[in-house]
Amino acid sequence: MNQTSVSNLAADSASVRRILDRKGSAVHAIRPDDTIGTAVVTLRDKKVGALVVTNAEGDLKGILSERDIVRKMAETPGQTLPQKVSENMTRDVVTCTPDDKLVEVLRQMSDGRFRHMPVMDDGKLCGVLTIGDLIAYRLSELEYEALHMKQMIAG
Repeated sequence: MNQTSVSNLAADSASVRRILDRKGSAVHAIRPDDTIGTAVVTLRDKKVGALVVTNAEGDLKGILSERDIVRKMAETPGQTLPQKVSENMTRDVVTCTPDDKLVEVLRQMSDGRFRHMPVMDDGKLCGVLTIGDLIAYRLSELEYEALHMKQMIAG
């Protein structure tokens, strides 16, 4: 089996859809009028690092991460939990689509220094990608490539 530029660049052409197909499209959401206290409990119970903020129709309004909450706690010690999510969420959310290339999404997340990216398809929220998802995917690809190389060497 010979290596080709297509096989060598396969990881560069993988799309967000490939990860969503593996992990599913579950999205943990919270409403803008909920409190930070509610968000903290949801983050703990769902074992996630961020919640998308949606209205009753499911439209994306923002994202609230653990990092957002820690910053607010430092700014308003002892007064953070009763505050509204809408007052503390990130409003200008960077999103991707299922057809976006993983390498580009990873670059955006790295450059923007954020770890969660909502996935939008035709204006509708269809998943959330995490930096951990991207790393796990790439590690499994590297393991697969290493196995193939061992098989090629062994004959």
